[in-house]
This record gives sequence, structure tokens and C-alpha cells, in this order.
Amino acid sequence: MLKLYPQRFREEGSVHKMTFPNACQVMRWHFHPIGLEATMDAPGSMVARLFDRDSGQTLIAIAGIPCATVMNASDVELIIEAVEAELDAFVPPQRLAACG
Repeated sequence: MLKLYPQRFREEGSVHKMTFPNACQVMRWHFHPIGLEATMDAPGSMVARLFDRDSGQTLIAIAGIPCATVMNASDVELIIEAVEAELDAFVPPQRLAACG
């Protein structure tokens, strides 16, 4: 299970909220040592790029991930799960070339 850092949340009632920059930091911690860069490409979506920290080479970039400027902690968990699912489904180009 994802360990979220409560000191980074803004509490409203009983639901933990975090801003987009804080959500990005939580995602960086989760994917470390792989680098993560995330930007909002529209008011309701983001692009996430995972990269090798040593070389800077992009491992995978995923566009159109639903997000908001302020999110619940559970929304951030869903984003992380979606990125992990894309990583699991990703076939590196070297493996594709070996197939055919």
C-alpha cells in the first residue's frame, strides 16, 4: 500500500487534500529511484514522464491522465496505480525489434 505523508496534505473535514505540486512530490517519492516529471497539460489532465535519473533517458511518457489542481489522497493513489499499469503493459522497443 502507498504510504502518503500527512504533513503534505491540506485537511478539509475528514478528507485529506493535496495540491498538484504536493501530489507530484508524493508520486516522485513513490517511484524513486526512477525519476518522475509531471505537468498539467490541460485543466483536467496531466502528462507523466518516468526517466532514468543517471542518463535522463525517458523510460515512458503517459499523456491524458485525469487530475486536478487539488486532489484527494485516493485520487493520487489512482494516478500511481494507472502509471504502474502502463509500466506493466509497456514493451520496450528493443523487445519489439527482437520479435520480428
